[in-house]
Amino acid sequence: MRVYLSVDMEGVTGLTDPEEMHHGGRGYERGCEFMTGDANAVVRGAFAAGATQVLVNDAHGSTRNLRVDQLDPRATLIRGPGKPHRMGQGLTEGFDAAIFAGYHARAGVSHGVLNHTWMGKEIQNVWLNGEICGETRLVAAYAGFVGVPVVLVTGDVAVCEEAREVLGDVETVAVKQGIDMFAAELLPIEVAQRKIEESAFTALNRLTDFQPYAIEPPYTLEVEWNSTAIASACAIIPGTRRKSARNTEFTTPDYREIMALFGLYAMIAGQVACGSGVYG
Repeated sequence: MRVYLSVDMEGVTGLTDPEEMHHGGRGYERGCEFMTGDANAVVRGAFAAGATQVLVNDAHGSTRNLRVDQLDPRATLIRGPGKPHRMGQGLTEGFDAAIFAGYHARAGVSHGVLNHTWMGKEIQNVWLNGEICGETRLVAAYAGFVGVPVVLVTGDVAVCEEAREVLGDVETVAVKQGIDMFAAELLPIEVAQRKIEESAFTALNRLTDFQPYAIEPPYTLEVEWNSTAIASACAIIPGTRRKSARNTEFTTPDYREIMALFGLYAMIAGQVACGSGVYG
């Protein structure tokens, strides 16, 4: 049984402050340890359930956050920038299950801790084939594209609700209850990671209950940006069209292009924002 694990950071046990998730920020090194602890909890549960391989993808920001020196030695790790499929890098048809750990709610969910979609301030909303979506739906659709079911999602209460709305009877673990964007009621680290380990074991022992999240092609990605300048710049990318002043749209029969597109969007949006004061 081959298991794929994508690990983000905003939904990691114990974290609520953006500084804890950016290199050089107050508490970042400790945040990386908590992130690695959640990943290890999944790995322990997966191997206890009979996994023969667990591939871990560091899916947050710089993608250099997980502590390789603390990672369970039975797992392998993808880290570092330049990954064309970003949060889904390494996920292929050969895997039996996908697990998302440390995930967060989409942009605009009031009780979602550190809620956003793919970028911090630049994106207001994202729609996939007309359905509003966050990173859970986006990456689950990629898993479905390669025929792999998502069996477990961990993060705050809001992302667990989002995961069940999108995926149905998926296993979830809520490690914190959002109060506002930067505040939450937290489970103790030991308790939360024990729940993650137990749920990974449970999910993989009921693997036949899950089906890949399949969306019929073609795939249309619409993004509502917070700036007309970003929308204009992103519309230069071949295949992307300006739908309105702040919205762009891209359609493809190959979902791998959707995943890769976000990397281009991030680079362009970052350059425009830095040059125009959009971050203010």
